[in-house]
Amino acid sequence: MSLNRHYDVGDLVVYRKQKRSTAPGPRAKNIQPASHGDEYGYSVDKYWRVAAVNTDGTIEVVTRKAKRHSLQMQDECMRPAYWWETFFLSGRFPTIEATKNALDQPVDLVD
Repeated sequence: MSLNRHYDVGDLVVYRKQKRSTAPGPRAKNIQPASHGDEYGYSVDKYWRVAAVNTDGTIEVVTRKAKRHSLQMQDECMRPAYWWETFFLSGRFPTIEATKNALDQPVDLVD
């Protein structure tokens, strides 16, 4: 599937991160028990803001706690935030100030 998404600095995005643990949290979705074990696989939505758009097809996003991640612009786990998420879940997205402060921090690469 070809994703032709374009992001601009300041855009709000939702990244669906895959996780595995023995106790999924309250925001866990798509919970699947492991076939032989005590762990669960699940996904959690992360609410981020675009801090930079690079010419190599990557973007840098900022978390609410001012961490930075570098992602491919066409990453299937990432999508623009829906209008209702920006309205009802606005507290989960990083502020503009956190985004500006994060530009001084090192970038983490998301697997």
